[in-house]
Amino acid sequence: MRLRPVPPFEPPYVDEIDGSYWPAPTDGQLALDLFASTRPNPVRPAERRTTLRPVPNRPTTHPVASLPPATAPETTRAAHRFVGTCVEVINGYRSPNQVRALLDPARAADLLIELARASGRAGTSRRRSGRPLVRLLRLRVCEPREAAVEAAAVLTAAGGRSWAMALRLEHRRGRWLCTALHVL
Repeated sequence: MRLRPVPPFEPPYVDEIDGSYWPAPTDGQLALDLFASTRPNPVRPAERRTTLRPVPNRPTTHPVASLPPATAPETTRAAHRFVGTCVEVINGYRSPNQVRALLDPARAADLLIELARASGRAGTSRRRSGRPLVRLLRLRVCEPREAAVEAAAVLTAAGGRSWAMALRLEHRRGRWLCTALHVL
């Protein structure tokens, strides 16, 4: 067994290729040429180029609640992020376990059951489809006391059905945690 010095983190400069900087490959080891241009040309040939299709606009019959501006209070942004994550779970784009970090650990099991009920109400998920089953229509946020937020969200489904989601977020140890969630 032969011990060799550890090579540095960066590849050698062009003027340091004399062999003293990096050790030569040993028997049975493949040499790695760092300076070979083996990549194909990234530009596609003209026959493989396609024109970009226009992105379809959202229907105007159901306006979707836009993201709050950067000047909005932190409480509004926290509520919007949480409701958006819940809508992704309901639509099947996200696993319910990914919401567990946003829930109060003492009530996480009950809150996940409530979220699972909402997912069952939405119907089968269409992961491959571009349109979600459930969308956020409106979100109202109030702050009953410092470090606590209560929000009411109006959700709309593809079939024209609407329902509401009521939740409470509390600021604990630098994070917003959901302590109550009801889907009506």
